[in-house]
Amino acid sequence: MTGLSSQFAALVVVLPLMFAPICALLRGRTLPWAITTIVSALSFYVSIELVIAVNTGGPISYHMGGWAPPWGIEYLVDPLSSYMLLIISGISTGVLIYARDSIAQEVADKHLGLFFTAYLLGLTGMLGICITGDAFNIFVFLEVMSLASYVLIAMGEKYDRRALTAAFQYLIIGSVGATFFLIGVGLLYMMTGTLNIADIASRFSEIEDTRPARAAVAFLVIGIGIKLALFPFHVWLPNAYSYAPTIVTAFFAGTATKVSVYLLIRFIFTVFDPEFAFGIIQLKDILMPLAVLGFLSMSAVAIFQTNIKRLLAYSSVAQLGYMALGIALASEAGLTAAIVHMFNHAVVKTGLFLSVGGMFFMVGSVYLKDLAGIGKRMPITTFGFVLGGLALIGVPLTPGFISKWYLVVAALETNSNLGYALVVAIMMSSLMAVIYIWRVVEVAYFRSPPEGAEHKEAPLSLLVPCWMFILGSFYFGIDTTVNVGLAETAAAFLMGGAP
Repeated sequence: MTGLSSQFAALVVVLPLMFAPICALLRGRTLPWAITTIVSALSFYVSIELVIAVNTGGPISYHMGGWAPPWGIEYLVDPLSSYMLLIISGISTGVLIYARDSIAQEVADKHLGLFFTAYLLGLTGMLGICITGDAFNIFVFLEVMSLASYVLIAMGEKYDRRALTAAFQYLIIGSVGATFFLIGVGLLYMMTGTLNIADIASRFSEIEDTRPARAAVAFLVIGIGIKLALFPFHVWLPNAYSYAPTIVTAFFAGTATKVSVYLLIRFIFTVFDPEFAFGIIQLKDILMPLAVLGFLSMSAVAIFQTNIKRLLAYSSVAQLGYMALGIALASEAGLTAAIVHMFNHAVVKTGLFLSVGGMFFMVGSVYLKDLAGIGKRMPITTFGFVLGGLALIGVPLTPGFISKWYLVVAALETNSNLGYALVVAIMMSSLMAVIYIWRVVEVAYFRSPPEGAEHKEAPLSLLVPCWMFILGSFYFGIDTTVNVGLAETAAAFLMGGAP
């Protein structure tokens, strides 16, 4: 990469960071939204270029300020980080296209500039976490993302003041997770004398038998697990998703938790080494039970929800269990399944939340009791939800099927009774997904609309981006070149032991 393109590794993070304070100075509905959307689209373009560059020329190391690592901060773009940049910036851009009318309804006009400032800071944090090669820099970006998240969630108070409680709950729990993460990084620094991830990885074998190193593993895994909303650390997520503005919920569902999954993968497969993590300290004995309990129990809890956003929130915790299971299988096939599902779930769940947002825009509620006959009142929006629900369940020709297929194959590769038991658990969870999606379908199509209810679709500004994600999910269920191809490359890279 030459010329301006040689700066892409920095630009992908600098662009949203640079324009965030500008949005705080702007007023009105259109200008801050337009700037934020253009900046996100530029980051998406840069991410695509980085994916192409990495997959044709190998990992890219960018030295901030010209200081070579490990003395300076390194930005490292490898197959996994480039994959994550693509997911985050792509989901962000699609959600922002939807945002103009939606957010103007849900957030007071005087707060719109601040809203988009917080949005760009959240985007900066997520992109920075995935590209930096410095462990402490990860913590810094993690805090940037988290602080922006608390603000964005709290802005849902215009419709429901429980958004303030949800933001405060996330702040407390998120701070605990960040503290655990920082303690783990501090212990690694104490033992290795470096914060560069590749440098820590090269020295970890020398300290892996020490108590501080093993304590660091525990602190990091728990801290990341809290941020990831891994069962039973998920208590902050349902409220945050339920009461945040629609585009915030859609954006976080597609990106925020996936960033934490990325961190878990990065530390286990790059810093600790799979042989140590799964062979010596038997991390899978913790991750696997939590993953299975997560996707079974949370799928069951989702069945009994009366708020569609809350239903989908519990579904997200269950889906995160699938990703954790793929990691816990400690194989290339399992890791591929986890990485593929990050992409697939991001596209599907974003589309689902945007379709629910369209219902909220027209009806003013996401409670099932208020959505009777919504399939007749808003047929295009509701049909989008149904198709997204099929993808979430995992019917053939959808990305959900692709994810579960790879996860089942990885489980069967264990050639043990445990593998067969895991397949049964995955099938049970999928059947429960049929039930909670059917609850929405039954209310939408088999109940009569209230008398005098208006039959009117959401505006095209909401329908078009929503259907982009819904149709995109089916595309990625048929043509798996991008989602599976890049995931297989990333998994092979990580399992090859290259830092």
